[in-house]
Amino acid sequence: MSLAQSPAATMKSYRGKLPLSIITVLVCSFAIIALLYTERLSSLSSGSIFKLSSCPRRNHIKKSKDKTAEQNIYNTEIDDRFDFDPEQCNVVNGKWVFNSSIKPLYSDRTCPYLDLQVSCVKNGRPDSDYRHWEWQPEDCTLPRFNPELALKKLRNKRLLFVGDSLQRGQWQSFVCMVESIIPEDKKHLKRGRSHTVFKAKEYNTSIEFYWAPFLIESNSDLQIIGDPKKRILKVDSIEKHAKHWGAVDIIVFNTYVWWMSGIRLKTLWGSFANGADGYEELDTPIAYRIGLKTWANWIDSTINPNRTRVFFTTMSPTHTKSIDWGNKDGIKCFNETKPVMKKKHWGSGSDKKMMSVVSDVMKKMKVAVTFLNITQISEYRIDAHASVYTEAGGKVLTEEERADPLRHADCIHWCLPGVPDTWNQIFLAHL
Repeated sequence: MSLAQSPAATMKSYRGKLPLSIITVLVCSFAIIALLYTERLSSLSSGSIFKLSSCPRRNHIKKSKDKTAEQNIYNTEIDDRFDFDPEQCNVVNGKWVFNSSIKPLYSDRTCPYLDLQVSCVKNGRPDSDYRHWEWQPEDCTLPRFNPELALKKLRNKRLLFVGDSLQRGQWQSFVCMVESIIPEDKKHLKRGRSHTVFKAKEYNTSIEFYWAPFLIESNSDLQIIGDPKKRILKVDSIEKHAKHWGAVDIIVFNTYVWWMSGIRLKTLWGSFANGADGYEELDTPIAYRIGLKTWANWIDSTINPNRTRVFFTTMSPTHTKSIDWGNKDGIKCFNETKPVMKKKHWGSGSDKKMMSVVSDVMKKMKVAVTFLNITQISEYRIDAHASVYTEAGGKVLTEEERADPLRHADCIHWCLPGVPDTWNQIFLAHL
């Protein structure tokens, strides 16, 4: 009798149960597909695509079994901006956000180094909202100013701000933001006519300001000539100022508003001894370009980029025409209490031709210069100027003078604490 099964018997046995080999193949196939699918989901949810960038995204949302948590996620704005990286973050693009919880690191009553010109609260400004606006870039998060971190970065270094009264405001802001954590016997300020030095002894650091409103020499550097028509600029000479800038580790320049007199500028080559007959009148952008080239040549021939970092603060906007932001009945920046919210707002107080001169000159320099581009972010802040809460001739404006803002409102300088604190926030982030 044959032991072999018939075909019918074989088919009958398969109907009842699949062979082990086929089951094994199917199980393995499903396992591989599941593994690949899971890996795909994992790679998408982990944000690995952002690992190609040096600025990782923050606050990735993970799935939660908690329905309330998921509802909160959808009910709030997700902040997925990059951590700050100066190579990738365009600080200019962003918005001012009101945050009442923000407390300035100082006030004009607690910091003894502020000029009366910018001490708005002390001078009687009644509102305070202008101190609680926070600049938020669109692409990245701007780290808060950390006084201890700033001093650690400056340990055994000299930081020098060079320029006009707006640059002096940035210097005062920086000093006021760090000085409160330094014991009284560990800090010292020495004022000079053109050169003022703040020292933090424990850190062996100095934070200095040098007055040079044009950067190049003029007949109005120390004995300020109020009438712009009588000012003469020595556009080919800078050494009188620059001899004080040597052996500095970090140097921050600015120059703009003093050039903007609205008239042709008297410029001179050679010595002031040549007298008034030796000058030539030039259009402002031309004179500005010549002066900046003199400055740039000094930087390229003198600065060792391995020793010294060079920064340039772009022009600080003036807000003297309320029509620029649509307030037809306004008087300059007087009584403005909120920033302009229109994106890319640009007023008549910031000259793009002058800004392009800066860009043209610096892109041809051998020594790298880092821009602190504060113009656009400051354009919005029509609310933050000293306005009528300032001084004239060393005295706080009287009630009668405050009542005449067309004549007396200062829409050039900024209250402190205020907008220059944000400039220094950006500056520290670059360090």
